[in-house]
Amino acid sequence: MTQTPDWVVFGRRVAYLPAADALVFADVHAGRDAASDVALPLGEREDLLDRLADHLDRFEPARVVLAGDLLHVHGSVPDGVRDTVDELVAAVDDADAALDVLAGNHDTMLDAVAVDATDSVELEDGTVVCHGHEEPPTGADRYVVGHQHPAVEIEGRRHPCFLYGPGQYEDGDVLVLPAFTRLAAGTPVETLSDGTAVSPLLADPAAYRPIVVSEGEALGFPALGDLRGLL
Repeated sequence: MTQTPDWVVFGRRVAYLPAADALVFADVHAGRDAASDVALPLGEREDLLDRLADHLDRFEPARVVLAGDLLHVHGSVPDGVRDTVDELVAAVDDADAALDVLAGNHDTMLDAVAVDATDSVELEDGTVVCHGHEEPPTGADRYVVGHQHPAVEIEGRRHPCFLYGPGQYEDGDVLVLPAFTRLAAGTPVETLSDGTAVSPLLADPAAYRPIVVSEGEALGFPALGDLRGLL
């Protein structure tokens, strides 16, 4: 195993940045169960809210950043999605945290759920957070993005993972978040090669290192280029 970056604390599908006192997650895709006709045993809303509440209790952040793709809707908003969004927003408010919602490529109907969004934010520690489907709008020493839904297969099981690329975008570090929704199967990182990623920050993925959170511990793997044929 390799070292993980010291500027972030890893949770299951979330990242906490202590220097900015900010909890960051991405790709909630509220409404995906209705769109796919597949539901989690507890239901999408309960699952999202329970896990978010756990992270808010653990980290007690002053700021929460939802880094794009809050929604997964096309043409109309399915029944219950507005309530899901309202309860997610209320959970952050009840935790006395400020909420930033960033626009992702699926977020074309945020007006219908009464959510205002921006393209990116710069945190107090200088980290720029954006969804990752487009080039970051500003330069930074490091970036945190979503969009790619990275996952790694270990002994036949697929696990959501982070991808960490030191100095990989305009000499800045990049951290790619796994999808927060558990309805996204994820993109196997072992399939990523030049030109296959959907995020422009992963145009050359060989130096990115998978990080898997297991039993509360963040496990860092060697770079993808060194793992070819091993995963």
